Amino acid sequence: MKKILLYTLIGITFFAGTSFGIHKFYVSIYQIKYTQEKKMLQITSRIFIDDLNAVLYKKYNKKTFLGESNESPDDIVLMKKYILENFTLKVNGQQKTINYLSNELEGNVIVCYYNIKEISKIKTLEVKNTALLELNSEQQNIIQSTIYGEKQSLLLTESSVSGMLK
Repeated sequence: MKKILLYTLIGITFFAGTSFGIHKFYVSIYQIKYTQEKKMLQITSRIFIDDLNAVLYKKYNKKTFLGESNESPDDIVLMKKYILENFTLKVNGQQKTINYLSNELEGNVIVCYYNIKEISKIKTLEVKNTALLELNSEQQNIIQSTIYGEKQSLLLTESSVSGMLK
């Protein structure tokens, strides 16, 4: 009886150790909110800083120091370029220019703020997001939107880089 209890305890410990070990998540989150009074889309992105530095090095062959004490203005310019090349929005079928506003750090995540002005009405919103996909095939870009008070979400991955919100 003691052996059965001992083997069960060892099995549970092994299972718990292998199943719940530390695992890195490859996720970024983009929140899109339509503010009808301002006729504006307000956008926030949350991206792990180490992933962003790694993808900038891979794509542009330039080491960046985003989120570190030696971060340079050139690092921010490169980050903006990368994000705006890989994250696009079409409102009512028309490509819109995304304006980068600022960023801040929240732990190991860089939070960036953007907007698109002069949006009088939204019938459809098409989102394309290829950010970080060249770095890791398990990357997931989650899109959360609030338009006219209605919340919708998209999960964009390597096999599905765009989606439509209505």
